[in-house]
Amino acid sequence: MIADLKPYPEYRESGLPWLGKVPEHWDLIPNRGLMRRRKVLVGDHHTEYKLLSLTKQGVIVRDISSGKGKFSSDMGTSQEVRKGDLVFCLFDVPETPRTVGLSRYDGMITGAYTVFEWLGRGCIDYVELFYRAIDDRKLLSPLYSGLRNTIPAERFLATKTPLPPPNEQTAIARFLGWSNGQLEKAIRAKRKVITLLNEQKQVIIHRAVTRGLDLSVPLKPSGIPWLGDIPEHWEKSRLKIIASNVTEQTSFMSEVDVYVALENVESWSGKVTFQRKQDGDLFTGQVKKFQKNDVLFGKLRPYLAKAFTALVSGVCVGEFFVLRTNSFLCSKFLEHVLHTKAVIDVINSSTFGAKMPRVDWQFMGNLQIPVPPISEQKDIIQKIDIDTLPLHVAISRFEREIELLREYRTRLVADVVTGKLDVREAAAKLPDETMSDLSDNDSVEALEDEPFEEEALV
Repeated sequence: MIADLKPYPEYRESGLPWLGKVPEHWDLIPNRGLMRRRKVLVGDHHTEYKLLSLTKQGVIVRDISSGKGKFSSDMGTSQEVRKGDLVFCLFDVPETPRTVGLSRYDGMITGAYTVFEWLGRGCIDYVELFYRAIDDRKLLSPLYSGLRNTIPAERFLATKTPLPPPNEQTAIARFLGWSNGQLEKAIRAKRKVITLLNEQKQVIIHRAVTRGLDLSVPLKPSGIPWLGDIPEHWEKSRLKIIASNVTEQTSFMSEVDVYVALENVESWSGKVTFQRKQDGDLFTGQVKKFQKNDVLFGKLRPYLAKAFTALVSGVCVGEFFVLRTNSFLCSKFLEHVLHTKAVIDVINSSTFGAKMPRVDWQFMGNLQIPVPPISEQKDIIQKIDIDTLPLHVAISRFEREIELLREYRTRLVADVVTGKLDVREAAAKLPDETMSDLSDNDSVEALEDEPFEEEALV
């Protein structure tokens, strides 16, 4: 059905630099004819409202008890949001992952955002889809002003939005809901396969770092509850005996250094995306220094198992332990141990702080781990690399397929809401089923998003 979509028969110029041509029969309506700004501060009544936030998943209800993300120091300055309002972030637009969302909830949101009340003309779901498609490519740059790339609310209200006839708006929203549901099913199926492949990888790593490669060797009790029996010739040691906790700090970063924050490290895999800054960059606070072959482990929310072996020197946020192994322990072997679920479960059981759980060095340093002879550690590392390579290849392939499906979905939405493709006939043939939400909810990363909260001059 999607492959059969065709353009409309006739088009005309929209006069909007980010839009180009639109179907001949579509209207172009100034936003002030579709919505109006409303800013009602909640004041002392803030405890009566749900706290909302704008994320890549859209407008969500925030769990204050989780402690995740940033919160305004004065909830009384938050503004009221009603179900059916459009919420925009009109500042720092190029850097903000998602700047528009339709609220499905009554609640409140930080005063940094701009809340618009829908005036009831047409289908609000279509208008949200249109501005999400525009936001995906950050096409409203002609409206920016100031150093923070802000779109003044009055300028936005004067901007025109293409508006198909009401029944066509509904058809567009319905078709995109259906197509998203189909693509989402495919994405979730691939994610399930990735989960199974990662579980296989976990089994390989756990068996190798706890029992070794020769399953015929005699065993002995380790005395460590999570570990059980280990090869008779292996040792065990507290982590602090064979690895030091490096706490050297700096506020300076050279051009040869890389920078790592928790969000740059993928859970359970050791994959890391380094950031680079300009020579001589200063940080507003202190960061930790690390060297090549140090093992970095995220002490905040350790259940995420964010551990990796540094291939280059650099600096990192203070929420990492920087572990420097001695001659009795290979860095990569330690990384594999820290990617073992049994170890992570033990570490996680020791955390303090309900909202922002952390593990401290006193516990980590006293954590007992298996220590094979160094030559055997190297053999284990090599064997893990060999045995998990096909799994890594398969996981990468499925992740790429998911990325292609996401890109296709983004392109499809953009082409439909801007009138490049005509879905009227296709929408009429759809089965009667609930429209799927078009938020980015297939992404694991999206579930870990920390919503951006800031008071801004907008």
